[in-house]
Amino acid sequence: MGWSKPPSTFRPRSFPLWTSSRVPWDPCRRHQPRAVGSPAPGRTPAPPGPPPRSPGCARSSADWPGSLAFSSSVTEDLIRRNAEHNDCVIFSLEELSLHQQEIERLEHIDKWCRDLKILYLQNNLIGKIENVSKLKKLEYLNLALNNIEKIENLEGCEELAKLDLTVNFIGELSSIKTLKHNIHLKELFLMGNPCAFFDHYREFVVATLPQLKWLDGKEIEPSERIKALQEYSVIEPQIREQEKDHCLKRAKLKEEAQRKHQEEDKNEDKRSNAGFDGRWYTDINATLSSLESKDHLQAPDTEEHNTKKLDNSEDDLEFWNKPCLFTPESRLETLRHMEKQRKNQEKLSERKKKVKPPRTLITEDGKALNVNEPKIDFSLKDNEKQIILDLAVYRYMDTSLINVDVQPTYVRVMIKGKPFQLVLPAEVKPDSSSAKRSQTTGHLVICMPKVGEVITGGQRAFTSVKSTLDRSREHINTRSKHMEKLEVDPSKHSFPDVTNIVQEKKHTPRRRPEPKIIPSEEDPTFEDNPEVPPLI
Repeated sequence: MGWSKPPSTFRPRSFPLWTSSRVPWDPCRRHQPRAVGSPAPGRTPAPPGPPPRSPGCARSSADWPGSLAFSSSVTEDLIRRNAEHNDCVIFSLEELSLHQQEIERLEHIDKWCRDLKILYLQNNLIGKIENVSKLKKLEYLNLALNNIEKIENLEGCEELAKLDLTVNFIGELSSIKTLKHNIHLKELFLMGNPCAFFDHYREFVVATLPQLKWLDGKEIEPSERIKALQEYSVIEPQIREQEKDHCLKRAKLKEEAQRKHQEEDKNEDKRSNAGFDGRWYTDINATLSSLESKDHLQAPDTEEHNTKKLDNSEDDLEFWNKPCLFTPESRLETLRHMEKQRKNQEKLSERKKKVKPPRTLITEDGKALNVNEPKIDFSLKDNEKQIILDLAVYRYMDTSLINVDVQPTYVRVMIKGKPFQLVLPAEVKPDSSSAKRSQTTGHLVICMPKVGEVITGGQRAFTSVKSTLDRSREHINTRSKHMEKLEVDPSKHSFPDVTNIVQEKKHTPRRRPEPKIIPSEEDPTFEDNPEVPPLI
């Protein structure tokens, strides 16, 4: 029943403290856990890579005595980044996953996420269960692969039905009595803890927690519970003695770890107080002379870089091959080493990085240059009225990443921050220009109407404009040669008379109308016709 060796046996440091959330099946295990990142003790898998690091975690030196101390905590930004399924709203979260975040302390979760029902905190560095008592709706809590040594502060989780504490450092098995108040607790996982290797461990847990239905993935039978209750009075003293032995061992391990870290601090202080080249000197003048020598100044940086890299690789290999105990201190030491290696790697990469100078688009004398940093194809059409530029922009690129700037003598297009600049063959009107993008091909078409016959930058434009000017001048000269001269003769009144431009109307007297002569009856020529009516 159980493993043959306790988890405190010596193991190589290649034990994966931060691995994936799944474990291959092992027939030696009592139960195959579902969300565990560590194999069975005594097995030596391949060394993993460094754990994923969260930018939202803050670091401090309060909890670690080493020179390179660290501490990760739960921040609001960290929770929001893991709440994308809830539109980054944290107060109404019902499920939260904060695994593999190098968290050392639980805080703020019970204040910000009161409605949590499922909380994943596996594969972190949590040393104490705290600040979760206000999560009244919490049903599943996963704290596997952490540094927990005691079960506590879970009485307030009234709806807790499943608790996973696989592969921790719980040695006080009697601390499970605090779970009696969690009347809805049905499943409990304690495999991989030191208490799981105590004699009569299962019988003690079954008898202490009558509400349990499953322990370490195995169903609790009624007969097993009856037998455990009958033997409880005999089992409890034995569990107490094993707890005392475990506590004494842990105290010794803590003292050894503290002494070891103090020695490492002293060694690092000596290294920091060494000379400029990492060596100790007794004579200051000799040191300065050696530093000022030509051989030292002309030493190549590549050799120094290679030697440092070789030393770091040797130290790293020695660290991972060195056997150590599986304790909370060893996990912290491993993380400390990995953090140190990461910082050294960042320093080396910063040295290798060469900052590119900004791209020159316009020279000091104001001349625009042709630049195609995005390396896209383009075509330019020069018509009589306008200039058309066709850019083969990527089809599925968002239009918000494109910025067009049309100037009288050049056009500039920023594509994802990379400039494309082209000098135009003629001067254009920026205000009248237009830019359109095809929905099928994604090409960007810029239409720029010309200003007119104006000399602009570019040799081709200058020659064309110059030829038109020469033609106009020749035409004027020919017209001046063949011009006909008009003779001016005052007698022919070739010039208009200014005095007669406005003619005044002469006043003419009105003539009285002459009276009509009416024939009388005495006139011999008068004939009286009776049919004609008389004149009035």
